[in-house]
Amino acid sequence: MSKPIFILALTSLTVLSCGKKQQEAPQGPKTVSTVKVETRNVTGYTSFPASIEGRINNDIRAKIQGYITQVLVDEGQYVQRGQPLFRLETNTLSQSASAARAGVGAARSNVSAAEANVKAAQAAVAAAQVEVDKLRPLVEKNIISSVQLQTAQANLSRAQAQLSQAVAARAQAQAGVSQAQANYQGAQENINYSIIRAPISGVVGKINMRTGSLVGPSDPTAITTVSDTSELYAYFSMNESEYLDFLKNSYGATLAEKLKNMPAVELVLANGEVYREKGTIKAVTGQIDATTGTIQFRVSLPNPQKLLSNGNTGTIRVPKLYSGVLVVPETATYEQQGLTYVYKVEKDTARNTAVKIIDRVSNMAVIESGVKKGETVVAEGVGTLRPNTPVKPQPKRFDDILKGITPMFDN
Repeated sequence: MSKPIFILALTSLTVLSCGKKQQEAPQGPKTVSTVKVETRNVTGYTSFPASIEGRINNDIRAKIQGYITQVLVDEGQYVQRGQPLFRLETNTLSQSASAARAGVGAARSNVSAAEANVKAAQAAVAAAQVEVDKLRPLVEKNIISSVQLQTAQANLSRAQAQLSQAVAARAQAQAGVSQAQANYQGAQENINYSIIRAPISGVVGKINMRTGSLVGPSDPTAITTVSDTSELYAYFSMNESEYLDFLKNSYGATLAEKLKNMPAVELVLANGEVYREKGTIKAVTGQIDATTGTIQFRVSLPNPQKLLSNGNTGTIRVPKLYSGVLVVPETATYEQQGLTYVYKVEKDTARNTAVKIIDRVSNMAVIESGVKKGETVVAEGVGTLRPNTPVKPQPKRFDDILKGITPMFDN
């Protein structure tokens, strides 16, 4: 029994020894795809979430209180300025207008009566004045007693006082006409307000109140909105650090000049598509919001096809232009302990080299330092390499490598 066991043990040692020798056997150089480091002009983007609003958004509210009797438009409909949107109940309003109109008639009758009184008072004054003028020379010549003249003068004073009262009454009657006309005009305006019209040309939003709803000017919720979407405003925010970088890196001495020199921006829609019209940054709020620590930018976007509407969301992409920068395919880089590396190929050996990346654009890494133009780097499969690994370079076209990269996210 001891001899077979010895032979089995010897055989096992032989097998293990052979396996170890096979593992330790040197392997040939690893074939890797390589590219040359290039310089290119590239455009990167900084992205910011954005909310989209119409150029003008008007809340539609009733100017008077009343029940909606007709809804004359539908949601999403384009309306012209002045077009009727809703109609309110007018029975009570019509009754008030009729009463106000009758009040105007009565006030005008009062004016006519007051005019007649004034004319009568004026005639009385004229007659009393004639009597005084007739008696005065007779008294002066002692033909008659002065008592008669005094009586005539008293009659004149009384007639003049009655004339003053009549004139005042006429003025009051005329004021009554003005008040009655104002009441009637107000009643007519209320009837006009019973038709709620579009204040601007635009698109009707959600209709919150329909037939039978009681509406009024103090309602917290608008009946609907009308938005002018011929031009859209996209609002996005930068934090304080981003804003300071924007001021530092933008051309111009003043904020207005910096905005004027900004390139056109893009809007990425919620479905990931890039909106066909480019936008322009037109305004900045001018101060940091103490609550959020951000500052808001406004982008103007044309909307000729009316494809976008008030309330859309998206992402604003602000371009960053890099001229003559060093680039390698993203697949040529890897990260380790917070640093980014590439494998340079020197004398058929892959040597890891730390690089400083300033941006990643269109499947390329934009490099500030660590490599030079024309140097050869491993383009793919860097995760399978170790420093100082012998390699067999297989040169590839730079753009072919880029086309084969599947982006994990859009820039």
